[in-house]
Amino acid sequence: MRVLVGADVGGTKLAVRVETLDGVVRADTHHPAAGWEASPVRDAARWLAEHLARAVPEGDEIAAFGIGAQGCDSQEHCARLAAAVEELGTPAAVVNDAALLIPAAGLDTGIGIIAGTGSIGVGADADGAVLFSGGWGWVLGDGGSAPAIVREATKAALTAYDEGLPDDGLLAALLEHFGAGGPQSLARKVNDDSTTGNWGPGAPAIFRAADAGSALAAAVVDEAADQLALLVARLVAQGAAGDTVVAAGSVIVGQPRLAEGLRERLARTHPALTLRLLDEEPVAGGVVLARRRYEAG
Repeated sequence: MRVLVGADVGGTKLAVRVETLDGVVRADTHHPAAGWEASPVRDAARWLAEHLARAVPEGDEIAAFGIGAQGCDSQEHCARLAAAVEELGTPAAVVNDAALLIPAAGLDTGIGIIAGTGSIGVGADADGAVLFSGGWGWVLGDGGSAPAIVREATKAALTAYDEGLPDDGLLAALLEHFGAGGPQSLARKVNDDSTTGNWGPGAPAIFRAADAGSALAAAVVDEAADQLALLVARLVAQGAAGDTVVAAGSVIVGQPRLAEGLRERLARTHPALTLRLLDEEPVAGGVVLARRRYEAG
């Protein structure tokens, strides 16, 4: 049986969906994305071909791949990676993982925003040229991502402590999450393991602190919403087409406070845009891209 294979390769997770040409789902799998690197492209192509083939039921023939991948942050990179995958024998379309959101939502145009392990915005202009905003990595930016929220919250809590201000709940939330005995211990636990795996899981603690009344935590969340709204504004300024912002990722989908913050900012700055939280797995967009690639021949 000939099948289409869609993939969503994120910072921590690989999702793969296999569908028949007439739209019947044959497999839907999730695995850690351990070892994934978007460069060099030949190594990345081999990683993709090997990992995606494992999700295909035995005896099925792959007609095309549709891949959304973290780290593919330019149109040139995506094209080079697609060519490298095709050299291994399978037609392929490759986009940034945020670019899966628009087809996954059943739309032809729009702006995709991811806020999870990282943050990035992707759109396309009226001629179809792909546009990017952000995606520089959580050390340099990625405002609105889980690691960046924890980074900014830790800075805010420790600054307040240094200034002799009473804890409004944010510091206590961070101490509890990291199992730290005090501010100095917190600083060590955060600094000594400055990875997304150490920082990112602390984001829910910041949202709980904000909901419990911490002004510092609320300010961190507000800044995260500002940063996501800025991603949208930059794409609009570049000529991004469409009237819908489709958002996905564990933070924006799982934390209503952040989603509503972004919605409120868009209503003020870009009232023609509608925010929609993706209610489908982004990997569905990969299947759409695989189908388009297959039909293109």
